[in-house]
Amino acid sequence: MNIKIFNYLFVMLLMFSCNSKGQNNKVMAEKQTKTEAKKGEAVAVFAEGCFWCSEHIFESVVGVRDAVSGYTGGTTENPTYEEVGSHTTGHAEAIQVFYDPKIVSYKELVDVFFASHDPTTLNQQGPDIGDSYRSAAYYQNDAEKKIIEDAIKDLTAKKAFKNPIVTEVVPAVPFYKAEDYHQQYIDNNPNNGYVQGVSIPRYNEFKKKYKGQLKPNK
Repeated sequence: MNIKIFNYLFVMLLMFSCNSKGQNNKVMAEKQTKTEAKKGEAVAVFAEGCFWCSEHIFESVVGVRDAVSGYTGGTTENPTYEEVGSHTTGHAEAIQVFYDPKIVSYKELVDVFFASHDPTTLNQQGPDIGDSYRSAAYYQNDAEKKIIEDAIKDLTAKKAFKNPIVTEVVPAVPFYKAEDYHQQYIDNNPNNGYVQGVSIPRYNEFKKKYKGQLKPNK
């Protein structure tokens, strides 16, 4: 592709970056309450760029009841979307996944994680740039940590990616649910420019890669 054309398209894409989405929505964040898992459920937390698409992807997996968009990994309590987008809180856009371990394993969710984003780009996913868009997997125990690390070793050995994986493998810390207008964003805003130009293509690319079970309505 002609370099000038490519640069033009990239600049246009930046106009629809995930960080621009809240500019037309002045909803103020309230103090976030902890989202509870139902009996028999387990919880996993991942960060892989804009949480709109991440939420949609994980909710498409059989065995996942819900994926909640939010913020984690930083030091600011109850951050707002605008604060996280300023890249001064240390938080990443992330999702909290509620799943039935009898149906889908944590290892399978880690596979979903690595199949649904580029873990080799530091502090960037597509047009979204900054540490709030970093790749990170948050483990709650040594078993989960080993599963993540083993997955990275396996993908590296298979040369699944051209560049080294830069995913942070870190202990889980407090997760703050994002503002209500971010939840189920793709389903509620299917014609949004970013959704059409970035989120849906990313989801479709994931479906090509992923070999596990997906819900029929997704």
